[in-house]
Amino acid sequence: MAGSKQQQNDIRNIAIIAHVDHGKTTLVDAMLHQSGIFSAHQHVEDRVMDSNDLERERGITILAKNTAVNYHGTRINIVDTPGHADFGGEVERTLAMVDGVMLLVDSSEGPLPQTRFVLQKALAAGLAQIICVNKIDRDDARPGEVLDEIYDLFIDLGANEEQLDFPVVYTNARTGTATRDLAKPGEDLAPLFDLVIEHLPAPSAEPDATLQFQCNNLAYDDYVGRLAIGRIKNGTLKAGGTYVLCHPDSDPKPVKVSQVYNWRGLNRSPVDCVVAGDIVAVAGIEDIDIGDTISDVENPQPLPAIRVDEPTIAMTFSANTSPWAGRDGEFVTSRKLRERLMQEQRRNVSLRVEDSPAGDGMKVTGRGELQLAILIETMRREGYEVQVSRPTVVTREIDDVIHEPLEQLVIDVPEDYIGVVSQLLAVRRGKMTKMTHSGSGRVNLEFTVPSRGLIGFRSRFLTETRGNGIMNALFDGWRPWQGGIEARTNGAMVADREGVATPYSIFHMEERGTLFIAPGTRVYEGMVIGEYARNSELNVNICREKKLTNVRASGRDEAVVITPHRELGLEDCIEWIGEDELVEVTPKSIRLRKRVLRQALRPKKKQEPVAS
Repeated sequence: MAGSKQQQNDIRNIAIIAHVDHGKTTLVDAMLHQSGIFSAHQHVEDRVMDSNDLERERGITILAKNTAVNYHGTRINIVDTPGHADFGGEVERTLAMVDGVMLLVDSSEGPLPQTRFVLQKALAAGLAQIICVNKIDRDDARPGEVLDEIYDLFIDLGANEEQLDFPVVYTNARTGTATRDLAKPGEDLAPLFDLVIEHLPAPSAEPDATLQFQCNNLAYDDYVGRLAIGRIKNGTLKAGGTYVLCHPDSDPKPVKVSQVYNWRGLNRSPVDCVVAGDIVAVAGIEDIDIGDTISDVENPQPLPAIRVDEPTIAMTFSANTSPWAGRDGEFVTSRKLRERLMQEQRRNVSLRVEDSPAGDGMKVTGRGELQLAILIETMRREGYEVQVSRPTVVTREIDDVIHEPLEQLVIDVPEDYIGVVSQLLAVRRGKMTKMTHSGSGRVNLEFTVPSRGLIGFRSRFLTETRGNGIMNALFDGWRPWQGGIEARTNGAMVADREGVATPYSIFHMEERGTLFIAPGTRVYEGMVIGEYARNSELNVNICREKKLTNVRASGRDEAVVITPHRELGLEDCIEWIGEDELVEVTPKSIRLRKRVLRQALRPKKKQEPVAS
């Protein structure tokens, strides 16, 4: 029997929205420390919420994670959301669990595109919000102007009057202080905690109604197996109870919940019973997927499936077929690769995995190059060997017209680079929509550009702006096909035999283009070793050694001076390759290669004779 809705006044469920590097994880660190979660003698690493190695290395949040702090008898469940639009699937699942959001903005940079992306979804969901202007200790802080920009952003996103009436708190996450008035320096984060409890609503639910628990995230524990993380919408969930699992595409089936956990800091604490409104983890159901609902046996009431934006970038993953396949990795077969990708699809609702139409592997579709590069790097560290193709865009047919995804590209560069950036984007079908001079010698440019135009753009952009440019892209809907875009203008230098690259050969190849390998690197036939200066393919013998003779001219045996090679990371390789090339990724190496390794079997067009 359903009862009346009740406010769980001792609980707050909030998500933190912030752009990359605006101090979100540092602020959560300070909240955890000041709430007394950690003991005085306990050693705690910085950025404890970034538990993933890749997150620590890159300084970004990739996976949505939960924590909880207690403040004056109220438990505040905090969900740390990714700030990059490529991980939007994590964001949408997060917002389904909370009642309010904290918008965290840098006091100098102001709201940036990824902030806009998540805030737009939060406003559409009708979530209450508070504004936190962080890093007020910066020398270039401008909190007043940033607050005006936040108001403009809310108005631009169609916020109503109630949503525009948001409270503001100013923080310095590094020192763990907050204040409601800039004229009065803060001493701790008490003003922030008070604002969360006073302004963000407590969860409203019916503890006596039919149980509705939806799985929004998945985790794994070595002792109890798979954990389903989500919020109890209605009813009461008990450890050891029998319920039914409702999946959108199958009939409900009975399951038993072995354990129920809530959070204290970063640790899970087992509890016997949890009422509606709380965020918990459930153990004992191995085949639960994201979006599934746990409900009562007698009257199951599944919740609507979680909806996410459609992915726009596709890549083909296949088992490594190079001559050195299996030397480095533990998982090298196509069966293991398929199992791993299917497992990833179950965890990440923003990914699509299907068999490639060409039958040469698995087609993986995601939000952007960064999301797919993170997946590849994660698999590599787990011991997988894989080869991946160049990213392509997903198209759809609307009213018999081919449409492609477009991006809103926001660029911040010194004024001297306006011309070169505009020229770079013009050949990629980019159209400038806005130009704003900040008055500090820098300018803010906004473009609309096809998603395929941004494949390989980042490295060119950073090179042309001497590293002084900042770019952020945001999905901007589907538009009719924008026309052809010129591909990479330079060709590839390809090894024509297996062996070891010698300093002598590399020295004589430097004038032909830019090399990607150092002396002593082992190569095989078909491996791409550099970028050719012309728009054609050049097959080279990079293993050639200097022949010794009985007659030598004076000074001919001096040591050769070799220009340092260009080191390519995983994302650089993915951006660089063409349609007839692949990136070979193993736990120890990242190599570029031709799809067809043997020179004699490759198409003859745009090739030059072997350079010896």
